[in-house]
Amino acid sequence: MSNDGVNAGRRRFLVAATSVVGAAGAVGAATPFVGSWFPSAKAKAAGAPVKVNIGKVEPGQQMVAEWRGQPVFIVRRTDEILANLGKIHDKMADPESKDSAQPTYVDPQNRSIKPELLVLVGLCTHLGCSPSFRPEVAPADLGADWVGGYFCPCHGSKYDLAGRVYKAQPAPKNLPVPPHSYESDDVIIVGVDQEKA
Repeated sequence: MSNDGVNAGRRRFLVAATSVVGAAGAVGAATPFVGSWFPSAKAKAAGAPVKVNIGKVEPGQQMVAEWRGQPVFIVRRTDEILANLGKIHDKMADPESKDSAQPTYVDPQNRSIKPELLVLVGLCTHLGCSPSFRPEVAPADLGADWVGGYFCPCHGSKYDLAGRVYKAQPAPKNLPVPPHSYESDDVIIVGVDQEKA
């Protein structure tokens, strides 16, 4: 009497079951390994560079990106905006940005690498609120001499469209300019210095 038929079926079942469990174990082990090839959220928050496509930002408009868990304001400035910066120079607390956080390779007055593109950390230097983008000229609530800029709704600090703070404001310094560089005309890398790019 032979049990080969029963044993062969049992053997096929055990081989198949072991293969399935082994394959599931291999996938389970490979998933964290492959995931380790990409920066974690913690690494990104700690300062991993962020690429931002600015190709669709129209003149006079702003887009907001995120770097190190902070908002980054990117504004495509018009010739009119740039001309207005000179008109209010004497109203700024630090017009040459001598006491402000910014890389050495940005122009101290317009606070950018390329005059038409402004890149700022969007946190008020008073208590860290996020200022509102107010590009309109002479709105009723900000006065006839307002030529566009940022208004902090928390305590009323005002900044121009170079991120420079007006005199006699709660905010002590200009908005910070993060390290950044240009990969192309349409791509900015926030977190990588222009000099090292």
